[in-house]
Amino acid sequence: MSTNGQSEAWQALLEEASGEGRLVQATFSSPRSKDEDAAKKLTVRPVKLKSGLSYQFERLRGNKAYHENVTSERLAEKLDEAMGQYKQALFKLQSADVQVMANKKGVITVLGRKSAVRGETAPLSHNRNKSYVLPEDEPVPFLHALGVMTAEGKVVKAKYDKFRQINRFLEMVADVVPDLPRGKKLTIVDFGCGKSYLTFALFHLLAIKEKLPVHIIGLDLKKDVIENCAKLAKELKWDDLTFSVGDINDYMGHASVDMVVTLHACDTATDAALLKAIGWDASVILSVPCCQHELFRQLSQPALKPLLKHGILKERFAALVTDAARANLLELAGYRTQLLEFIDVEHTPKNILIRAVKNGKADRDSLKIEYETFRDILGISPYMEMNFDSLMLKS
Repeated sequence: MSTNGQSEAWQALLEEASGEGRLVQATFSSPRSKDEDAAKKLTVRPVKLKSGLSYQFERLRGNKAYHENVTSERLAEKLDEAMGQYKQALFKLQSADVQVMANKKGVITVLGRKSAVRGETAPLSHNRNKSYVLPEDEPVPFLHALGVMTAEGKVVKAKYDKFRQINRFLEMVADVVPDLPRGKKLTIVDFGCGKSYLTFALFHLLAIKEKLPVHIIGLDLKKDVIENCAKLAKELKWDDLTFSVGDINDYMGHASVDMVVTLHACDTATDAALLKAIGWDASVILSVPCCQHELFRQLSQPALKPLLKHGILKERFAALVTDAARANLLELAGYRTQLLEFIDVEHTPKNILIRAVKNGKADRDSLKIEYETFRDILGISPYMEMNFDSLMLKS
C-alpha cells in the first residue's frame, strides 16, 4: 500500500475499511484531473462472487459506468490510489460515516466520524438489479402506509412497479448525496409532488437512513392530495416533511434551496421549476419532464420534413429536443448534467430523468455557441431560455 507519508488517521481508516464486512460503500468525487475522460465519480461496494468477497469499483464517465472487481487483499491499496485521484470521499462503514478531503498538494485529511447504526449487512449480490435501496421483505412504515407493502414487509403484487420506481429514484438520489452541502439543515422542494410516493421515499433516505438534517416541502395544486400527504407525514411523526398547496411559478417560500425535485410537471411547468432551482443556486436538481408540447408547435426545419410530417415522430422528436435544450441550458448555468433512464420504457415513454449537480464550471463561450447553433437550426425559442435573465445567454 502506498500511503505516501500520509496521516496515521488515513492509514487507520484504510485498515478499518479493509476489514471483512466493515465497508458498506465509499464514494469519491471532485476529480483532480480536468480531462473530460476522467471519471466524475467513483463508487466502491462489496460484492459476493463465486470466488468470495470482492469490491466493485464503479467509475462514472458521462452516462456510462465502468466496473472493476478488486480482491479484499488489494482493497486498501486501491482505495489509497483512488484518493490520489479525487479531492473528497465519503466512507460508509458499518459503525460510522467518515469524510475525507485532499488538498492541492495531495495531503489527505480525515475530517471526522459520524456514528451510524446500519443493522445487519444485507446479502451481497453481483447482480445489483436485485439489490434495492429499500430491500424486499424489510418493513418500511411509509411504504405500508402508502399501500406498497404489507405490515410484514411484503411488496403488494399490484404495486411492484411502483416499488421498483421508488428504488430506482433512490439509487439516483444516493449517487448525489455527497454533492449536497454539509454543516447546515438542507432545504429541499418537490414541485408537483402529487401523491408523494417519491417525496416520502426521499425523506426516508435522507433523514432516516442517512440521518441528515433536512426539511422537505412538497408542493402541488390539488388541495385534497396535499391534505392526505400532510396527514400521513403527521402520522409518521415526520415534522420536517411538510406539504403546501401552490403553483410552481408563484412559489416564494424560501430565499435559497439546496435541492429541487420535479417529477412529471407538465410542459413548461418543468422549465419553471428548473428556473427556480437555478435562481436558488440549488446544489442538486432532479427532474422527470412530461408532456413537452411547447416545441412541438415551433419545430420548423424544412430539411427535417420527412421526420416532422409524421405526428407521432414529431411528438417524440420534440420531447427529445426539449430535454436536450434544458440540459444544455443547465450546463450554461454551471451544472454537470446527465440524462438518465428513470424506469423501463415498457412502463412509460416518459422515462428520462435530468440530473444536474452544481459545479460552477462552464466553458460558457463554447457552450453558448453550441446551444445557439442547435436552437437556430431547429427554429425554436425555448421557454426556459426566454424566461431566465440571469442565464445571460444573449450577453
